[in-house]
Amino acid sequence: MSSKPDAIVLPGQVILTPKLPTAQFVELADRGTIMVRDFGGRPGAPVIVLLHGWTATADLNWFKSYEALGEHFRVIAFDHRGHGTGLRSKLPFRLEDCADDVADVTAALGVDTFIPVGYSMGGPIAQLVWKRHPERVSGLVLCATAPYFAGRRNERRMVLGLAGLATVARMAPESAKVWLTEQLYLQRKTMQWEPWALQQAATHDWRMVLEAGRALGNFSSTDWLDQIDVPVSNVLTMRDQVVPLRRQVKLFELIRDTEAFRVDGLHDAAVASADRFVPTLIRSIESVERRS
Repeated sequence: MSSKPDAIVLPGQVILTPKLPTAQFVELADRGTIMVRDFGGRPGAPVIVLLHGWTATADLNWFKSYEALGEHFRVIAFDHRGHGTGLRSKLPFRLEDCADDVADVTAALGVDTFIPVGYSMGGPIAQLVWKRHPERVSGLVLCATAPYFAGRRNERRMVLGLAGLATVARMAPESAKVWLTEQLYLQRKTMQWEPWALQQAATHDWRMVLEAGRALGNFSSTDWLDQIDVPVSNVLTMRDQVVPLRRQVKLFELIRDTEAFRVDGLHDAAVASADRFVPTLIRSIESVERRS
């Protein structure tokens, strides 16, 4: 895969984009069509499914990892519900539905077993894929994530605030979309690919994204993590300002068959510290493969 950028041509502007793997469309019965990247891997290579974080897309989260991962594994990646090109639904967002989407997309592609690789919000989704479809999962890789996300009082208040914003987004979707896209832009404005990142964010269904934040805040796997019976790797982002390191360590401690891999980076290490993150991610996946 070439590293030379592509471009999106819009009226009055040209937006440079990273070189991305080819996408295809997968039809999910009774849910709709979803855009999926399915690439790489030698014959018989392990299959990994990349699960992105909240407010990101698969491409925003993983674009700096795609090429190297494709040299070792068959890689499947797509956007979660409400994010980017992900499925749309009038029903409230549930992490469990995202886990079921992973199982159904892989089945549609003819994949029997795979390794979910979850980053931040993708971590709970990966855990739920194992919980709901254990026969499909050969191992787990959990990056910059935790067994719960709203332990403190201010975090619980934030969850309530997201619920209120989600209600507003249902009532005034266009104005909410403009405001929220601008907020995400301000957070990502230092990125090299900032116009592309803004364009990606503009495709979100912000009502669903806000509901995803609420679902994330209500998530906890502490009662059943010790039941996970497949090999796990935990990739710890050591200077994470979003998911505290102590919660990442708590996740590691609650899982029986796991190995820790450390990255000196913040919560955006997959992009900002890709030179350290990507080789560590590959080692973590190879560890799961070896132990499984």
